[in-house]
Amino acid sequence: MTDVITRMGLRRMLPRDSDAPHRAATPLELLFDLVFVVAVSQASQNLHHMIAEEHVGPAIVGYLMVFFSIWWAWMNFSWFASAFDTDDWLYRVTTIVQMAGVLVLAAGVHDAMVDQDFTTVTWGYVIMRLAMVAQWLRAAASDPSSRATTLRFAVGITGVQVLWVARMYLLDDQWQFWTFFLLVAAELLVPVWGETHGRTSWHAEHIAERYGLFTLLLLGESLLASANAIIDAVAEGEHVTELLWLAASGIVLAAGMWWVYFARDQADGLTSSRAGFTFGYLHYVIFAAAGAVSAGVEVQIDVLTDHTHVSQTVAGLSLSLPVAFFVLGVWLVALRPRISRASTVGVLAGAVLIGLCGLLPAASFVVTAVVLAGVVVVLERDAVVTGRARALPAM
Repeated sequence: MTDVITRMGLRRMLPRDSDAPHRAATPLELLFDLVFVVAVSQASQNLHHMIAEEHVGPAIVGYLMVFFSIWWAWMNFSWFASAFDTDDWLYRVTTIVQMAGVLVLAAGVHDAMVDQDFTTVTWGYVIMRLAMVAQWLRAAASDPSSRATTLRFAVGITGVQVLWVARMYLLDDQWQFWTFFLLVAAELLVPVWGETHGRTSWHAEHIAERYGLFTLLLLGESLLASANAIIDAVAEGEHVTELLWLAASGIVLAAGMWWVYFARDQADGLTSSRAGFTFGYLHYVIFAAAGAVSAGVEVQIDVLTDHTHVSQTVAGLSLSLPVAFFVLGVWLVALRPRISRASTVGVLAGAVLIGLCGLLPAASFVVTAVVLAGVVVVLERDAVVTGRARALPAM
């Protein structure tokens, strides 16, 4: 059997060494991330347009629902790849099928958020998840020692996908909305159930790097929004000063969020399944907040250029609240056990102040950026006092 697999150009999908040194993201994983950014961009753009059209409540709910499907599919692949990546042709093809599912999902984001029609999003999501079932079944066939765990994942994921599809065709719109949250709970429970029989061999440093890289891509969306502010200022020749201040603030916000996220190493905390679940699940808040920042910047552009009638308060909060939730999420995931109590007070106070900045009557984005810079100062001071600064690579 092994000879047949080898002749086909395949490798047995065995658990990878969770202690291997210098484990890094692969080019395939980086391409995978870029495809997911397309879906995030669609969700962010629709969030921006719906807020600008004064549909704030449906915009937020729709965004959070769509973002779950994006985040959950990305997260499940990332943890599986950390444990079982073989990088042979079949693994690559199956991963590319997942990418195709992402593009289907992205095509349905507008209908899902604007018209509450989740048909296309659901089919795109199911394509991604069933491709993962194929991966789990391959792992089960390759490795008897982890078969009980991998089969649990395959069975659990398949069962929930059947319910996603049945929900679309058997329930009316109201029940589809409420059962969405029940199926989210079911999705979240599948890995918990699967790992109770044995932990998959994910690599802590690899996982931390994967999450960090995806965070960078999401922050890139906010930098693009800042660039749009400069482009609008040059093209229209009006509100130039305000737009340039917004662009500068957007750059400071992206840099500040990057600084906060990477202020401390995170891999050293991934020492158990419980720590892994906490790290992975709480990143929903971090990723969703980071993805929403660009929408907040775009809404601010619309307000400054008189392209929307939303109030300054709505525009301000559309930017300040995602930044605040990002800071809170990073504190929960990475900073809480690694900074002093005094610094914790400073970070949490900064997050609250950032959220409240949106209530300012004018130029709230400038004050938001200044307060976030203050949070960075708190973290840097804590690093000096406690000696927890990120170690520089050896030269």
